[in-house]
Amino acid sequence: MDRRKFLTYAGIMGSVTTIQGCTGSTLFQSTKTNRHNISSRELHADVIIIGGGMGGCATALACCRNGLSVIMTEETDWIGGQLSQQGVPPDEHQWIETHGAPQSYRDYRNRVRDYYRRNYPLTESARSREHLNPGDGSVSRLCHEPRVAVSVLIDMLSPYLSTGKLHLLLNHKAKSAGVDDDKVTCIEAVHIYSGDRMVLTGKSFVDATECGDLLPMTGTEYITGTESRLNTRELHAPEKADPTNNQAFTVCFAMDYQPGRDNVQNPPEGYDFWKNYVPDLTPPWSGRLLDLSYSDPRTLTPKRLGFDPNGQELGEVLNLWNYRRIINRHNFIESSYEGDITIVNWPQNDFFPGNLIDVPEEEFQETVGKAKQLSHSLFYWLQTEAPRPDGETGWRGLRLRGDIMGTEDGMAKYPYIRESRRIKAEFTVLEEHVGAENRKMVAGEIEGQRSADFYDSVGIGYYHIDLHPSSNGNNYIDFPSLPFEIPLGALLPIRMKNLLPANKNIGTTHITNGCYRLHPVEWSIGEAVGQLIAFSEKTKVPFKAVRERRDLLSDFQQMLHSQGAETKWK
Repeated sequence: MDRRKFLTYAGIMGSVTTIQGCTGSTLFQSTKTNRHNISSRELHADVIIIGGGMGGCATALACCRNGLSVIMTEETDWIGGQLSQQGVPPDEHQWIETHGAPQSYRDYRNRVRDYYRRNYPLTESARSREHLNPGDGSVSRLCHEPRVAVSVLIDMLSPYLSTGKLHLLLNHKAKSAGVDDDKVTCIEAVHIYSGDRMVLTGKSFVDATECGDLLPMTGTEYITGTESRLNTRELHAPEKADPTNNQAFTVCFAMDYQPGRDNVQNPPEGYDFWKNYVPDLTPPWSGRLLDLSYSDPRTLTPKRLGFDPNGQELGEVLNLWNYRRIINRHNFIESSYEGDITIVNWPQNDFFPGNLIDVPEEEFQETVGKAKQLSHSLFYWLQTEAPRPDGETGWRGLRLRGDIMGTEDGMAKYPYIRESRRIKAEFTVLEEHVGAENRKMVAGEIEGQRSADFYDSVGIGYYHIDLHPSSNGNNYIDFPSLPFEIPLGALLPIRMKNLLPANKNIGTTHITNGCYRLHPVEWSIGEAVGQLIAFSEKTKVPFKAVRERRDLLSDFQQMLHSQGAETKWK
């Protein structure tokens, strides 16, 4: 698949400081022991963050807030990661309005609501709601548009962008790294379209990419796929490890509905294959993938779903239209919207017949291209063949909304990644620490009512352990977890001294990644990483010493608390 088609030209970042690389530079090689002759254009900051997703943005904010200079790269033209370029409204826990995430994350949520109040023609009833939910989607109390996420994040970063404390390099992808012993010395980033190169040097480096791209590039030890039960003792781990078995990813898209219109065009490429495709999973899937039934994540028995773009409730059956709806037209004055707008991130467009981790770039792009075929096919099936409550088939007035996703084809700019490379960490979070059933088995009935108490906690979060079907044929693995803590040890690579993870690449397992991969937890990880870098710089101690020395750890946790991060559940 052509890269320019995958990452579109659209952008709303006119106010962002963007620095492009220079042409004619020499690509230096990644090694673990040798310094490099740098001939590319060079840019320096205290902290180099590769990846502008939620973890990257939270890291940048924390670093800049504490006086450090930062360069942050982003592979697409939108920062925000799963919130924006991937088009996924926030998956959150039920306490998120008051606690369970850093103050900076709740500030983001408040700013989103204020953005709608300032800039959108809300009805008085919607405007006056304390917990305004623009889309009233059932998945979140704050279902909102990807573009709004980008605008709010840019606004939060603006004080540092305008002073030069933060430089943001959009459409830049890391290509190689310089490493001297156990330290990263530089990262070379290449502009996606021009090919211009930029060498980024700094004291600390952060891998906030969606797939953990810096780990192989820097020689950092990491794990992929599923660990064995023998290795981790986890109740839901398989008997045999499989490094290539990763969770499904999804190419999301946005759509609305125009009653009485016929928006149907020609069938998309691959439609005949996808409309008849039956996933080969263990335990078996419910039938065809393009169908209004799927495997219940908890029981794995067939479960019926519903779809009606008029937004009506369908009794006990979930109306998928309402699930990730980001605009409810009734929240806006009459004639503002022709209809509701929803995001499609459903079981029917999860892509599991392929893997994106540790594959050549050509295979990565080819697999993403097939996933886009699936999403286009699902859309066409909804237009033409989906069963309706009135007994008819198809909703021909459905329309792709590329303007919502910032693309020409209506698909997200980047696939929604659920599983990344994961560092081999000083401490690895296991199912026995956070899984409700496994926790009781190791801690007893009383102690097992809560997650493990980590002395080095640097944040908190909650989500059930939710593993989507995987690339080598596992069906859902979905079971209860407990409100958990984020241990500092899970953010520290076993060897590398100045590289930290700030996305889904922390020290979890395939199993525990299922509850540490959601929006507020990723932000919490970034907040902790940014403050750790600042604390280490201030005290002149290595990252690992902060965990090893209890006096330093106590001081660091006090710093976290003073800047709005929670380390224990109330």
